[in-house]
Amino acid sequence: MPSEYIIEMLHITKVFPGIIANDDITLQLRRGEIHALLGENGAGKSTLMSVLFGLYQPEAGEIRKNGEKVEINDPNDATALGIGMVHQHFKLVDVFTVLDNIILGAETTKLGFVQKKEARKRIEALSEKYGLRVDLDAKVEDITVGMQQRVEILKMLYRNNEILIFDEPTAVLTPQEIDELMQMMKDFAAEGKSILFITHKLNEIMAVSDRVSVLRKGKYIGTVNTRDTNAQELSNMMVGRPVQLQVSKTPAQPGEEVLKVEDLSVASHIHKRNAVNGVSFSVRSGEIVCIAGIDGNGQTELIYGLTGLDKSSGRVTLCGHDISRASISKRGEEMSHIPEDRHKHGLVLDFSLEQNMVLQRFNEPRFQSGGFIKNDAVREYAEGLISKFDVRSGQGPVTRARAMSGGNQQKAIIARELDRDKPLIVAVQPTRGLDVGAIEFIHSELVAERDRGKAILLVSLELEEVMSLSDRILVMYEGEIVGEFLQGQVSAEELGLYMAGAKKQGEAAAE
Repeated sequence: MPSEYIIEMLHITKVFPGIIANDDITLQLRRGEIHALLGENGAGKSTLMSVLFGLYQPEAGEIRKNGEKVEINDPNDATALGIGMVHQHFKLVDVFTVLDNIILGAETTKLGFVQKKEARKRIEALSEKYGLRVDLDAKVEDITVGMQQRVEILKMLYRNNEILIFDEPTAVLTPQEIDELMQMMKDFAAEGKSILFITHKLNEIMAVSDRVSVLRKGKYIGTVNTRDTNAQELSNMMVGRPVQLQVSKTPAQPGEEVLKVEDLSVASHIHKRNAVNGVSFSVRSGEIVCIAGIDGNGQTELIYGLTGLDKSSGRVTLCGHDISRASISKRGEEMSHIPEDRHKHGLVLDFSLEQNMVLQRFNEPRFQSGGFIKNDAVREYAEGLISKFDVRSGQGPVTRARAMSGGNQQKAIIARELDRDKPLIVAVQPTRGLDVGAIEFIHSELVAERDRGKAILLVSLELEEVMSLSDRILVMYEGEIVGEFLQGQVSAEELGLYMAGAKKQGEAAAE
């Protein structure tokens, strides 16, 4: 009699220096089910899936497919067994085109030549079928993070895998794209594919999964049927305490204008038109202004223009000073920046956690003397931030940033940037990849910074976050601001229409 489980991971233990990432975990996936894997940042979810995909070898335990023990020594073995994985941190070659990335390692050849025309037709058919449209000829380094996510999903679909691992697949998607992906997962399951789905988003688990397994600090807590539980129970299982799922804050008390943006334009690296086209707005002390929009409508380029990561035209005034032509470091003296891409712009991955904590501050007298770093002072400072923000890592402050989970990398950046005590905080998707406990903490910290008189410019693709955290909402569509609302003035549904370009306020709203 065939096993009811297509995949079984039995008594898996995986150890890294200073930490047991997976401690005797058993996980069983049924045929045709969507099985969610839930846990805090650093709970061991991605590690467990990396073991299944052959990226790590466990110290103990075994993997079975259809009841038979299998050896998965590398991702090629996993692919041969029909296992595919969409990674949280994308495994893409930046200088290759989208097409080349999708077929890499699975090329069809004829007489030694890669048959790209056939591959293109097949990918275009998949893109059309699942609503994953991408520019196949664009270089990966020139497309948005959301588009890179689509490329990862297409890579897996192209290989006809029957067991699909999604590691935080919705972290960079818009609400509409998330709905489409959820439907896509249901379609996959209906087609007979089996899905393992790592997420921190409880509403997604409730909407799409059949069963949920919970990990906490590397240990297996339990598996429940989704229909027999609710979001609050799951969050308690995950964190081990009750979690407040709603943002708690008092009405804003805006003060002086901190940031003023006038007629800002930023060129696109992909198209001939501008990615940001004549945008004007301001942010005052004591308020959270959120830029909402579907990914790829100029939010990334707008922040690049503000922070100096990209060239821009127009005028940017910060605390009364024109910084339009100022260098990145000069702008950084007046603003904290939580970047969209934590690996590219947030961390030096091969530096230690403590070195990353003082990246912009190592030349301050408290951290250096006569050109030499005061290592004891750096460590003491880093340990304080690690404790306050609950940044978890195997070897504490000396852990290499690369070895930390994505969520803990994010917490490290947020800890560093909020502690810099600047009048303006630019926060781009600050809770991307964070669990509900960490989101609760970060939201409360941002509100506390607002109440201390900081000006906060938030960019978020999370409609729920936009609606609950913002004091004022600016909607971007195709590089322009098409709507401006105070909190409570607009419903999520109406906001979605503005984000999709179906509605637009008068020109006066963009002032």
